[in-house]
Amino acid sequence: MVRELENDEEPRLLQIVRRGSDSVVTWRRAQMVLLSAQGMDVAAIAQVAFTSPDRVRDVLHHFNHDGLDSLQPHYAGGRPPKFSPEQRDEITKVALGRPVDLGLPFSTWSLWKLVDHLVDQGVVEDISHEGLRVLLRDQGVSFPIHQDVEGQHGSRLRGKGQARPRAL
Repeated sequence: MVRELENDEEPRLLQIVRRGSDSVVTWRRAQMVLLSAQGMDVAAIAQVAFTSPDRVRDVLHHFNHDGLDSLQPHYAGGRPPKFSPEQRDEITKVALGRPVDLGLPFSTWSLWKLVDHLVDQGVVEDISHEGLRVLLRDQGVSFPIHQDVEGQHGSRLRGKGQARPRAL
């Protein structure tokens, strides 16, 4: 059960639920708190909110402890992987090189092919496609989108000072 609402909390909760201008997470949490303040039990709130009674209890507990601040989502993405300067240099060198020169059966890199190659060669243990894109951008290497002869969209790597591939 939620604690008794303070004077400024109920109007703010009603505003969040009626306007729906905040995130869906905030809206759902505000709805759960309001329903509890109106005397609805946890099981009934869980049914209305399409969630578990444990989740409702968590939301109410956090609201009782932190008030309105508990309604906002606080996403924590984990620490991004750290790569040594040597790994960064090797990734950049491979990305700017030609796959054919490494004995690979394709002429340009894509993020997917580059990730697979870097992991297969032991340059890195693991790296996401977006993580690779960010790392390369920091190193001055980008993946411009181009349209090839068949009209397919794809990506090619280029470094600072290299000409942008032309669309045919």
